[in-house]
Amino acid sequence: MKKALYPGTFDPITNGHYDIIDRARKLFDGVIVAVADNKEKKPMFTLKERKQMAELACSGFDNVEVVGFDNLTVDLAEELDAKILIRGLRAVSDFEYELQLGYLNRSLNHEIETVYLMPRLSNAFVSSSSVRALLKYDAKIEHIVPKEVADFIKEQACM
Repeated sequence: MKKALYPGTFDPITNGHYDIIDRARKLFDGVIVAVADNKEKKPMFTLKERKQMAELACSGFDNVEVVGFDNLTVDLAEELDAKILIRGLRAVSDFEYELQLGYLNRSLNHEIETVYLMPRLSNAFVSSSSVRALLKYDAKIEHIVPKEVADFIKEQACM
């Protein structure tokens, strides 16, 4: 069974992430969306909230599971017996960082392969940071995050 691990902060999960997950689940037997507890990025949402949003977004996929993690991605991949890492590329600016990260991960575990997927052009401009910026101004986000995620965020704002 070919399992792929798609790690990220997902703060929050966007239509770009969803697009990559949807396409990856068709390429591999199983996809594990791994939500990182990355405190250095100072996420807007808690790990629990980000994991919940990813679970809501992926609820219709039978071969996708969501986990939270706070260790090295390659260590998590080994724990979960995933030999493939999925990474998204939106623009040339992403490429250099992702290439270095791919080489670093490979240096830590020579069995790890990194597969780069590009979101559809309609999602190429979407980033979690743009969603967070819109949220600060109470602006519309329904067009750049999955419906379930937009609903979750609205519910959280009302609490």
